[in-house]
Amino acid sequence: MDNMLIEHMMNPRNYGVLEDSNSEGIGKNPHNGEKVIVFLKVKDDIIEDISFQAIGCMTTVLAGSLITTEAKESSLDRAEELVSATLGMLDRIPPEEAACSEMVALALQASIDTYKERQKDKNFPMITYKIAQTCVPQNDGVVNE
Repeated sequence: MDNMLIEHMMNPRNYGVLEDSNSEGIGKNPHNGEKVIVFLKVKDDIIEDISFQAIGCMTTVLAGSLITTEAKESSLDRAEELVSATLGMLDRIPPEEAACSEMVALALQASIDTYKERQKDKNFPMITYKIAQTCVPQNDGVVNE
């Protein structure tokens, strides 16, 4: 395993509540109750700070650490490109592994979308997006006798 991945697993970056955030968003797995919340502190369309919390597996925490590290100090447009790139790569990996990264990417998108809505209405509620993947391994059609 890549040393960088091991480092993110052992010491996840940006984990916890961001007390002075001005936006939050949730990615949720309706199949098992796992969820990720991403907190953003945005100023002039730049993500000054970011954090996340997860009720999920280690892969979810790893994805959260990697994605939030990449999004930190980027523009909202760049963060949305990161979300699109992440979601675009998910069709190349097994659905049960893709679900964790999809949940984090959707939480980031939900937080960005919440921020944009709060520019029009400061009381806009936090947005939640549900994943399309499932982390339950799929039956490959083989019948065990």
